[in-house]
Amino acid sequence: MAGDARPARDVGGDPPLTAKPAVAATAIGTGLRVLHDALPIDGCPYRWDVPSRLVRVDERMAAGETADGWSPQHQHLDVATARALLADAPAIDRLVVCHGGACAPNTLLADDGRFAAHVDLGSLGTADRWADLAVAAWSTEWNYGPGFTGHVLDGYGIDPDHDRLAYYRVLWDLA
Repeated sequence: MAGDARPARDVGGDPPLTAKPAVAATAIGTGLRVLHDALPIDGCPYRWDVPSRLVRVDERMAAGETADGWSPQHQHLDVATARALLADAPAIDRLVVCHGGACAPNTLLADDGRFAAHVDLGSLGTADRWADLAVAAWSTEWNYGPGFTGHVLDGYGIDPDHDRLAYYRVLWDLA
């Protein structure tokens, strides 16, 4: 989904943009807002909602999933405890067509640091917008270090919802 026609750069690996992580993080949030506002949920044949993703979680648990591949902040949890955290999903804030992999490298920026486009839409589907926001903001920590969640949310134009951020990050790790 394109935001403008200027040359685009991958946020995750471009040294000039990674040197300006606040600019990149804000643009990631702006890009998600553009995506969420532009794509109609009616007629989207794909789902990325909690029930569909919990099916994948349960399949992984049945296959012997361990915490080894999870993010460090969840590795202290045993599988049963982690799965129990997902039992009570937050109510949907706003149903949108989510990117499904809204990590920093999947957002392209123009030379001036503004959002240009999204790539790698293989997991696109309808879900609560926080499913994308949680992962996008979290990915700024992986790519730039701590402290950029607020920039992503500011770029999107939304106040933090710490419960939804936490829930969708556990779901990301387990699904």
